[in-house]
Formats: sequence, structure tokens, C-alpha cells
Amino acid sequence: MASNSTATKVGHGLAKVLGIKLHYRNPQGLDDVSRGESVYSVSSADSYVEQEPSTWEWIRSVIPSGRGLVHWAYHLFPFVHWIGRYNVQWLYGDLVAGITVGCVVVPQSMAYARLAELAPEYGLYSSFMGVLVYWFFATSKDITIGPVAVMSTVTGNVVNRVKETNPEFDGNVVASSLAVISGVVIVSIGLVRAGWLVDFISLAAISAFMTGSAINIAVGQVPALMGITGFSNREATYKVFINVLKHLGSSKRDAATGLTALTFLYLIRYACNLAARRMPHRSKMFFFLSTLRTAFIILLYTLISFLVNRNHRAKSERLFAILGDVPRGFKHAAVPTLNTTIIKAYAADIPVSIIVLLIEHIAIAKSFGRVNNYTIDASQELVAIGVTNLLGPFLGAYPATGSFSRTAIKSKAGVRTPFAGVVTAVLVLLAIYALPAVFFYIPNSALSAVIIHAVGDLITPPNTVYQFWRINPIEVIIFFLGVIVTIFSSIENGIYATVSVSAAVLLYRVVKAQGRFMGKVKVRSAVGDQFGNEETKYRDIPLDTKANEDSARTIFLPLEHNDGSNPQIEPQSPYPGIFIYRFSEGYNYPNANHYLDYMVQTIFKQTRRTNAHSYPKLGDRPWNDPGPKPGREEEYSDRPTLKAIILDFSSVNNVDITSVQNLIDVRNQLDKYASPDKVDWHLACINNRWTKRALASAGFGFPTPSGDSSRWKPIFSVAEIGGKSSAAAAAEYCEHEEGLKQQLTRDEEGGFRRKSAADGGDVVAKDDGASSDTSDFKQTIASCKAYGPTTKVAAVHGLNRPLFHVDLTSALQSAVANIERKGGDEPRGVGTKLS
Repeated sequence: MASNSTATKVGHGLAKVLGIKLHYRNPQGLDDVSRGESVYSVSSADSYVEQEPSTWEWIRSVIPSGRGLVHWAYHLFPFVHWIGRYNVQWLYGDLVAGITVGCVVVPQSMAYARLAELAPEYGLYSSFMGVLVYWFFATSKDITIGPVAVMSTVTGNVVNRVKETNPEFDGNVVASSLAVISGVVIVSIGLVRAGWLVDFISLAAISAFMTGSAINIAVGQVPALMGITGFSNREATYKVFINVLKHLGSSKRDAATGLTALTFLYLIRYACNLAARRMPHRSKMFFFLSTLRTAFIILLYTLISFLVNRNHRAKSERLFAILGDVPRGFKHAAVPTLNTTIIKAYAADIPVSIIVLLIEHIAIAKSFGRVNNYTIDASQELVAIGVTNLLGPFLGAYPATGSFSRTAIKSKAGVRTPFAGVVTAVLVLLAIYALPAVFFYIPNSALSAVIIHAVGDLITPPNTVYQFWRINPIEVIIFFLGVIVTIFSSIENGIYATVSVSAAVLLYRVVKAQGRFMGKVKVRSAVGDQFGNEETKYRDIPLDTKANEDSARTIFLPLEHNDGSNPQIEPQSPYPGIFIYRFSEGYNYPNANHYLDYMVQTIFKQTRRTNAHSYPKLGDRPWNDPGPKPGREEEYSDRPTLKAIILDFSSVNNVDITSVQNLIDVRNQLDKYASPDKVDWHLACINNRWTKRALASAGFGFPTPSGDSSRWKPIFSVAEIGGKSSAAAAAEYCEHEEGLKQQLTRDEEGGFRRKSAADGGDVVAKDDGASSDTSDFKQTIASCKAYGPTTKVAAVHGLNRPLFHVDLTSALQSAVANIERKGGDEPRGVGTKLS
């Protein structure tokens, strides 16, 4: 205690020397216990003084404790949560799914390696490491990590650009180095649990990226599908398309294998889907047949290629292009090359590589998590991607992420746990060591057909785009912008365009958030033609009876019906001179001016100055308020004066220095406008303790100081403790029944009074000028739930912040009560009805 006291004295002395006003937020310069407010009886209701959050409290909340570090380390390896309960049934599901995915990933990975400008074996290396490493860190049972079309295309673009500037680096060296750097960044984001960063990329941006990339990749594979040469398929999509049309006449025998392979892929899928619909009891069998179509087509055309090319192994003698030699085993395993020269060569491509790795994987994981009723940990998924790309390059892998097509297959095949990845890894390992001789005869055109067929599913269908339009037309524009930029420029520029425009739209919405002036409306709950409340249980109640009137409750609607409410219902003015203003979308420095400018402008239009003669001479008026033309009077007679402002903070979580300072400036401006009176500021529905602290530090939450010596009348919302039927309440009443009766007598003699339960159960503090008939007082006490035989109540919000209210109703009650207490109020007009 002594050390705390000494520290306090030292702190106060230092603040005095530096000119810091420690009691700035105590506008009346009084103790916390009494600021001129009346305090209701604490014997009949528990008092509550809200403590401000401290800086040390915030520091403790953000610095992990020892237990938190243990929890963090434990969740780095999610497999330990379920591996102990692994069983035979799970193993069967994982075997089926793992083998099914393995049959798909082997041909796909070799095809995608060609997109990355690498030899086909690098695709196998990436597939092996992706499925093997992921299950250790996985929070999704469905995801399959490995080479994907879009990331392979981005990697190929990077490899080509680096070769132009630094030809001494081989393509696999560049790809492995890019994987390591991307992995370091991604695993760092995951370890600090910042996976929420991915949420800044909108669904429209992701859909545009996937659609544009799919079109880009499909068009880029047409030359290999048709055996057309003589131009680059890495140019902009529209240029590749034009060149294909120009050189269509020079197609080779590859077109025969490529087009027929692509046709068979679609025919098999269509036939299996049709058969599954007609024979639902065999749908599982047709699903597996459809899934294995890629492996079947590759094997079929490999056999055809072998038969026609077995005597033409030399490259110049082959009847059509084939894959060629694929080394057995991990012949390219090595430590990745990392130096400043190679990193500088592709530094500009690191951001887009990271974005592609993140958004494709997280979007797929979240989607399948919702479908299969589990929740992924985005940060942990980033750890999984990062570790995969960190370790994979040591065996020759290039950047890998989650695959949509293989994930969908794995999910539908009945996968039970992430362990299915190990089964797939074993199958890929067998392919690396046992099948390279077979891979030699795979036609390149058949691999192009596989790629085109796979990326076709990534194109957003028209019905989905229409649904986007129904939800938000602006985001459909962003979608088409991304697709168009990708087609006429590049995948990288398309990603940057959609992400940038989405961020700009978000900032615009924040900055231009529109506040709403609210009016009150009485409503009743209705079932059919019956009205009622919780007690009447919707019995038939005639509309013109008192019971129906008692069932009504007050709600607040925008005066301009911006929420789509029935325009035939006219919200009423809360009270002449009282304005209720709701922040619609946060309240921070970007939108503070826009919010408050609109509020002040509307208030000026709907009210008049309290002192019409505040400018005795024409020269005293400010230039921006010159007044009426000579010989005319100001038309103020039909407007009320400004009395109070109620701010609805229900959509506000945090405030900052700029937004609070703007609020202070507006308060001072309106105080001058209402001079010699002061404007009361009531704040409702504040959801954050730090927001309360910030507003209280600026002088909000307390009654405005004035020369009026009369006591201020607070209204506090109270609630029952433990419920009115709780055993604790009943026992306490039995024990203290006599004391409670004595307290009620003392309250009666002291002039305290309470509002009835029908008025919300709010406690009205003692008013020195208050006087009421004894019988009326007893009747009010008898009807108040707060004094019920088995009920104890307490203030919901702190008594030290009387102008912070639990809801708009209590804020309005408090504002009206204090306006009426001040007296001299002569309402003029309706006040807040917007024209």
C-alpha cells in the first residue's frame, strides 16, 4: 500500500510539472461519489460503479501467459487431438479416399508442372510433400495440398521472367527458392495467429481471380492440345486466342489425341452423373468411375501412344509430342539456392505468389468445412501451407497449395481424417519409383486435355454471378473487372486489380457511412389478427382496449425509412428539441466528419437558436450566417430549441482520438448554438469498455455543468439479480423481510420514488423538490418488481456514468425527465421530422 501511495504521489507530482490535467474527464471537479447527482437507495438495490480499463489490463490481455503458450504449442499439431482415437472404420474411409485422390493427383501434377515451365517429375515431388506434410498440421480433413493450375502458371511466369534477366539460374532453382521464401512469410503469419488477414480478400475478388485464371490457363493450353507452335502461350489471353485462330490451319496429329481425350473426359463425367441420377442406389459406384476418368484417359492414351511411337523413340521421329524421360526417384533433392541475387530477381512477384497460395487454400478449406460441418483454423492452415513450402523444395518441389478439384474428390470419396494424405503420399511415391517408364509415352496433348478439363470447374457459372448481382451489384462489377484485366493483361494484374478495388470500395463505405435520425413508434406483437405480450400469450384482445395498449412497446425507426420499413408508418419525434442519431457503420477517424457534418446540418435545419438576439448588431454575425435580408425577420417561431442529443453506439466497437475530438468540437459548437442553455448528451448501447473510457475522458457520460443550482435527476436502468424466482432471492427475502419493510418506510419519509414496472423498472433518484401523496407512493412501491418479495435488483450500468444508457428507451426517458425538470420548456413544432 505504501509503495502504491508513493507511486501515486510521484505520478501526480510529475503530471503537475508537465501540465497534465488528471481530472480533465471530471467536468464538475467533484468526487466520483457525488457530482451533484442524487444517489438512489443502495439498501434497496445494489449499487455498481464501473471501473475503467487500465493500460496494464490491456497489456496482460495481449501478452500470452505460460498457459497460453502451452495451449498455442499444443494446437500447432492438431493431429494429436484425434490420432489416439483412430479406428478401423476411419482407416477404411481414408484408404478409399487416399487411393482415389492418388489416381488423380499423379497425372494432374505432371500436367501442372508443365504450366510451371518445369519437368514433370517436379509436379510429383510437390504432390508427395504436400500430402505427406499437411496431415501433421491440418484442421481440415478434406484439403489436398499439391500443385494447382493457377499457382503453377504464376510460378511459370516467374521462372520465365527470371530466365530473361538471370539466365544462369535453372527453372527448378527459381521455383524452389520462391517456394521457400513464400513458405517463410506464410508460416510467420500463421504462427502469430494472423490468419484473419485473408478475410480482407472478398469473395468477389476470389471468384474473379479463379474465373480469369481458369480462362487464361485453358486458352494457354489450346496450342499444346492442337499441336500448334510458332508463338508463346504465356502472352495475354486475348493474344493467345488470336494466335490460335491464326495458326489453326497448322494443327498436327496432336489434335486427334487432345480433342478426343477432352471429349471423352466430359462424356464420361456426363454419363456417370446421368446414371447416378437414374440409379441412385448405385450413385457411389458411378462417383468412383467418374473420379477415375482422368487416370483412365491417361492410361488409354498412353497405351495408344506406346503402340504408335514404340518404334519412334527419337524426338524427331515421334508421331505426336509425348512427355519423354522422367527420372526414377528424387534425383533433384538438394538444399534450395537462396541468395540476394535470385531473391531480387523475383522479389516483385513474391506478394502475388503469397496471395495466390493463401486465398485459394483458405477459400477451399472454409467452403468444405461448412459443407461437412466443421470449422477450420485459418492461422493453423497457414502454418500447414508454410511448412509444406518450406520443406518441399529440399526434395525439388515448387510452390503448392490446396487443390479445389482433388479436395472435392477427397470429400465425396468419404474421407474420415487428414491421415488419408499419407495413403496418397504412398501412392505418389510408388509412381515416382515404379512408373517413370510408363510416363515416357504420355501424350502432351492428353495432359493439356486434363488441364483444360480440370480448370473448367473453376469458372464461376452464370447463375452464381446472377446471385452476386442480387446481393450486391457493385461486387459484380469488381468481378468482371478482375476477369477482364486477367484476360487482357495477366493473372497477377487481375489479382491486384480486384483486391485493390475491393479495398477501395470498403474504405468508401466506411468513410461515407450514413448516420440515421431515429423516431419512435409504438408496436405490438401480432399473430394473425391477435395482439399480445408475454403475459397475455396472444389472447384475442380488441384493438381499442386498455389491455391492448399495455401490450405495446416502443421501438425506434429511421425517420426517412432507409431501412425499408413501411413508409405509411410515421415515426414520431422523440420530444421537441431532442434528436436520436444512430451511427450505422462504426465511428472512427475516416467517417467522423461525414457523420457529424450531416448531424449538425440537420439539427440546424430543424431547430432555432435559443437566444434569437445573440447577434445584437449586423456586424457581429459571422460571414457564413449573414441572416435574413434587410427588413425581414428570421423565421424561427415554428422550430424548437435544441435540448438534447442521444447517440446510438450499437454499431460502434472502438473510437479513436480523431473521432472523439470531432465529437468534442461539435459539442462545443452546439453549446454556443444553444447558449445560454447547455445541450445534454446521452449515449446509448456502448458495447466496449475502452470506448466508454475514451468518451468519459472527453467529458461525456456526465451531466453538463451549468449555473443551475438545482439537483440533476438521473435515471438508472436496473435488473434482477439471479432471477425473481431464484432460491437465493427467496432466502434473502425471508431473512431480511423486516429490514426491507423498515427501509421502505425510510425511503418514503426521505422522498425517494420509483417508476413502476410498466415504465421499465428504472429507478428515479431523489429529487429535493419532489413530493407525492403517501398512498400513491405505496401503490407504486407495491407494483414495482424491484421491491417484490423474492427479487433483488442492481444498476445495469455504473452510477458514475449516468449518461451512458443501456438502450435508447432509457436514454430518452432520462433526457425528457431532465428537460422537464429544468422547466420553462415550451415545445414549438415537431422538431425532428425530416423534410
